[in-house]
Amino acid sequence: MSRLPHFDPRQVPVERVDSHLPAVPLASLQPAALRQRFATPPVWEPELLAEKKFVDRAPLHASVLVPIVMREHPTVLLTERTMHLSTHSGQIAFPGGKADEDDADASATALREAQEEVGLDPAFVQVLGVLPHYVTGSAFIISPVIALVQPGFTLTPNAYEVADVFEVPLEFLMNPAHHQRHAFEWEGVRREWFSMPYQDQTTQRFIWGATAGMLRNFYRLLSA
Repeated sequence: MSRLPHFDPRQVPVERVDSHLPAVPLASLQPAALRQRFATPPVWEPELLAEKKFVDRAPLHASVLVPIVMREHPTVLLTERTMHLSTHSGQIAFPGGKADEDDADASATALREAQEEVGLDPAFVQVLGVLPHYVTGSAFIISPVIALVQPGFTLTPNAYEVADVFEVPLEFLMNPAHHQRHAFEWEGVRREWFSMPYQDQTTQRFIWGATAGMLRNFYRLLSA
């Protein structure tokens, strides 16, 4: 199975925007409401579970931390990966990576990777829960670990892996009016994904692919 060709996802046309769906209200995005949602979760279904494969190799388990910073208007901490990395170079991502044998569980992997990748001290982090697995086209089985982050932390990004670290308002990401749908055909296979472009002062943060897919599942949990 061949790899996908190099392409700029920004240039793939938007098929539609889900502005007909309701946004999650700000009150439901506050720390107490998020804790309650994970303590007594509703009946819900993730919208996205697996991308169509584009590599042939054994699957690898990984975890990402979805760090919700407890500001007056909560934000999500995201990274921009450096361009020279072998997988997902230059993309917007959550801190995270492959599981180690010594990791006790998915949360331990996410906390360890976030500390190694951006220097986020686990003492500032409270894990709320884990969303269902998300399987990428590159054969990573990802556990998205949702966590609250107390402000006051200091970050020391790993310059080899991380080109930038920034925050996006959770309220923006949990509003489907900002969820764009794209489709792309390669070797007879139609591939679809979401994007959530965010204008950060003078920089557009093009959140798409697996990161946008996991955020979409989080939206489905919070809006259930």
